Amino acid sequence: MAAAEALAGLALALGLYALLYYNFIKGATCKNEASLRGKTVVITGGNTGIGKATALDLARRGARVILACRDRGRGESAVCDIRRESGNNEVLFMSLDLASFKSVRTFAAAFLRSEPRLDILINNAGVRTGSRSSDGFNLAFQVNHLSHFLLTHLLLERMKQCAPSRVVVVASSAHQRGKIDFQNIHKPVDGQLAGIQSYSNSKLANMLYTRELANRLEGTNVTCYAVHPGLVNTELFRHTLIWLKPLFLPICWLFLRDTTNGAQTSIYCATQEGIEKYSGRYFANCWLRDPKPHARDDALAKKLWEVSERMVGLAN
Repeated sequence: MAAAEALAGLALALGLYALLYYNFIKGATCKNEASLRGKTVVITGGNTGIGKATALDLARRGARVILACRDRGRGESAVCDIRRESGNNEVLFMSLDLASFKSVRTFAAAFLRSEPRLDILINNAGVRTGSRSSDGFNLAFQVNHLSHFLLTHLLLERMKQCAPSRVVVVASSAHQRGKIDFQNIHKPVDGQLAGIQSYSNSKLANMLYTRELANRLEGTNVTCYAVHPGLVNTELFRHTLIWLKPLFLPICWLFLRDTTNGAQTSIYCATQEGIEKYSGRYFANCWLRDPKPHARDDALAKKLWEVSERMVGLAN
């Protein structure tokens, strides 16, 4: 009797988990089959996590995919994996360290010399720590926002030449907790909680940047979209305290999306026809969403743009 009750309890638990997984955890799937043959894509952080899953999907669609990554060994390993799994040999590694503005400029110059096209730019890479970058900025703010701001600026003329083209910015629902304090947002911080707040601030910056970028791109046939990938089990959590990992990792495995499911909204915004009129808007679960009011503040977005220009050395 006890064994039967245990089996019944297990079956009920599995059933409830399946219900939870398919309705709340897994998320929507990008269902279009758009071909990307003849198109070139750059994905930052494409060697792991959501970026690698996105790169694999776009490679399967026939795109020429550039993995812009910091770690050469891991980047080249990812290239081999994606080539093998997609059957597409037009997958390449190029070195890019978003913690260094010099590296961003070097990457952009090398890319523009070697690649005649850029049709899709996916600003995917991210970190969750607020420690100091090599340029002296808050690492999350620089990697997640400032360096992508600079990279997009340096590559934008090529995208205009190849229009219609798209910029996809991997933001997050964490923008809801973000704050833009121009006196402090760029300053390094210590500690887990401060790092999490820095991450949220940078994701709000992603949202505002995408909004202002869309305004400035109006009439160019280059469009841009901010996306929330969902809660995904990625290396973003590598900065979790060691003593928390034994508790945290099983929860991640059970209740967070895998990277393939987490990549779906990025893929959707990179490939879906008919969403051009929503340039500058926010997508989650392959669907248009309205972010919190402070992520729709046009005056704040314009000021952030101007401050970002000065921080990366673009201001006149």
